[in-house]
Amino acid sequence: MTEVNSPPVDSPPRVGGWTRFVTGRPRLSLLAALVLTVLAVLAGSGVADKLGSGGWEDPGAESTYATEALEREFPDSQPNLILLVDSGRASVDDPAVAAEATRLAERLSGEKGVVGVGSYWDGKAPALRAEDGHEALIAARITGDEKTMGETLDRIAPSYRGTQGPLEVKVGGIVAVRHEMQTIIQEDLTRAEIIALPVTLVLLVMVFGSAVAALLPLGVGIVAILGTNAVLGALTEFTDVSVFAMNLTTALGLGLAIDYALFIVRRFREELSGGADPTTAIGTTLRTAGRTVLFSALTVAVSLAAMLVFPQYFLRSFAYAGIAVVLLAAAAALILLPAALVLLGHRVDSLDVRRLFRRGRAKTPAPGTEGSTQNGTEAGPEGGTEDRTAWGRTATLVMRRAPFFALGTTAVLVLLGLPFLGVKFGTADDRQLPSSAESHVVQQHIRDGFPGTPGGGLEVLAEGRATQAEYAAYKERVAALPDVARVDGPLVKGDAAYFTVQPEGEAVDEAGQRLVADLRATEAPFDTKVTGAAAVLVDSRKAIGDQLPLAGAFITVVTLLLVFLLTGSVLIPIQAVLLNALSLTAMFGAVVWVFQDGHLSGLLGFTGSGSIETTLPVLMFCVAFGLSMDYGVFLLSRIKEEYDHTGDHERSVRLGLQRTGGLITAAAVILAVVMVAIGTSRVTNTKMLGLGIALAVLMDAMVVRSLLVPAIMRLTGKATWWAPGPLRRFHQRFGLSEGDPAPARQPNPESNPESNPESNPESNPETNPDTDSERDTVGVRG
Repeated sequence: MTEVNSPPVDSPPRVGGWTRFVTGRPRLSLLAALVLTVLAVLAGSGVADKLGSGGWEDPGAESTYATEALEREFPDSQPNLILLVDSGRASVDDPAVAAEATRLAERLSGEKGVVGVGSYWDGKAPALRAEDGHEALIAARITGDEKTMGETLDRIAPSYRGTQGPLEVKVGGIVAVRHEMQTIIQEDLTRAEIIALPVTLVLLVMVFGSAVAALLPLGVGIVAILGTNAVLGALTEFTDVSVFAMNLTTALGLGLAIDYALFIVRRFREELSGGADPTTAIGTTLRTAGRTVLFSALTVAVSLAAMLVFPQYFLRSFAYAGIAVVLLAAAAALILLPAALVLLGHRVDSLDVRRLFRRGRAKTPAPGTEGSTQNGTEAGPEGGTEDRTAWGRTATLVMRRAPFFALGTTAVLVLLGLPFLGVKFGTADDRQLPSSAESHVVQQHIRDGFPGTPGGGLEVLAEGRATQAEYAAYKERVAALPDVARVDGPLVKGDAAYFTVQPEGEAVDEAGQRLVADLRATEAPFDTKVTGAAAVLVDSRKAIGDQLPLAGAFITVVTLLLVFLLTGSVLIPIQAVLLNALSLTAMFGAVVWVFQDGHLSGLLGFTGSGSIETTLPVLMFCVAFGLSMDYGVFLLSRIKEEYDHTGDHERSVRLGLQRTGGLITAAAVILAVVMVAIGTSRVTNTKMLGLGIALAVLMDAMVVRSLLVPAIMRLTGKATWWAPGPLRRFHQRFGLSEGDPAPARQPNPESNPESNPESNPESNPETNPDTDSERDTVGVRG
């Protein structure tokens, strides 16, 4: 057992330098925070317009190089704007239809920022004509970066969309898909905030009872969100940032800030109810709950930082946003919140709205009066004896049947994760959008009604001088490859040329991915580079696969180190990593069963594509793993504190769960509400992210922390706390602990419990669940 050198529990409370710093001038601190928040609002205004909607490609991949070269040398080869022309009952070959469509294409070619205009009526290309003969395509390319392309699309689309003489025109293409996706994400994010904020406030009132106390976590979350928006706005001046990252900013900003504020406010109210003045209460709170909050923020930030090793800016953007919002949430909880609590003092319990529901019922006795707990602290608005004993009974039952709960819970989690074994990876396309979105309608018409895979073929860039005979010989070799439907080209410009290869099946199915490998292995007298949707997918999977071991090792090693610094145990960090990973199985299984296989697609309102975007599992793992560690730290820190007090392993586990079970449940429910609000998005990837992480958070808090952790710790017994001598001394010098616990005491199993107050819960107010103060629980009411 690790010995902790610290003053006794009953030593006089100390007011440290950090407490003096954050509470010395509380009004000045809050005024400075208000000024900084206003500046953050100004700096972060309009940030969504600066964010990109792509970022799934590896910038150093062969497909990226080929795409950029083709855009530069052959803009016709990379159309990103599609006009779907519907001729109604007439044929697209009708003279009147052809004349109007030709005029439309000519007008489009004269638009500023538009190049490479081509249409079915130029050369009667079969791939540009629908099989029923009533629809055809006009293709073009809008030049510039994402922002410029969006502005050009906004300028020209209204004059082409809708009725044009005998034609009905719809606007689609990659640029339209991404622009529409960006617009919808901004609208959905606003709606999610409108849903999440009032619901979260109601839940906080249910948890705290006091409206004043409930508003504090919400304020911390808003400050974190606004600050992160300013950080993202600054980052856009130096690098690409995905618009999807704003969803994570809102979710983590509210969720984690509320988690941290719950922990701080709960401990502060406990100290006040024990008779401490506000400044002393804040000092104790920061030495105990404050350390846990700081440690928790580090563990979450580490998980999110792992995404920085991947080259796709989609993933890196979530690391930027996530790290910023986690650190800002922790800073607000550890700086602004203590200042506010010092000013409020006992008024933190003001506006107890639950009094409206207590009419005709006995009021809670005041501290020190008859009916209060033995230590002079009332049961408190956050929970009561019944709640505490309920969590205590749960822990006792789980540990009494530890093998059953350990094996049963593990088996259920593994079973829920089995669908992930059938995962199929793909690329994000128009099916991310709702079925009513215009760009989705255009692409769906192309998929269903046009021959081959228009816009979904592979392009081969050929660099180096070659003769027509060499081009022809290469074309014959490519046409002979399996799964090739047709080869077009070459189009030659100087020393460069390109071929278009149409696969027989879907653009990014397994056959299409095999064709990418075959094309890259085909001999040629010139340098070849392959691009297209399937090539981008192949390169993206390779980039993720190459960096995944590094990201996994980073998360594992740093998490092991941090949890060791918290607990001083060798076994607990290993348990934490394995159980956290196990808690995510339900999320991954549900992602495949629902979003890949399409179950519940009608209920949830999305179009199944039969695959999962390659970067999503990485993103969801990093975020969910970090949040799981957040709750793990809350539980482990309390178990460690109890173990340092008593030296009784089983009692420490029971009391740790009893005293944090309600807190973790409340925090998980609130975070899940925020994630579900994000999951109401009409964009499938955002829906998957929000609902998937909500499921992971609830499974972790209500299953893993409540059942699996106490069962495993009961099975490992006191060996849980073992560490070799060198590591034990390292922890004694550098380890982290919550508060100033008393020296660890070894219980004597041969002693009489009744004569040993340290092992007798009935005689020791520190370990008696029926005499613990309000710090022992935060229950979800209602």
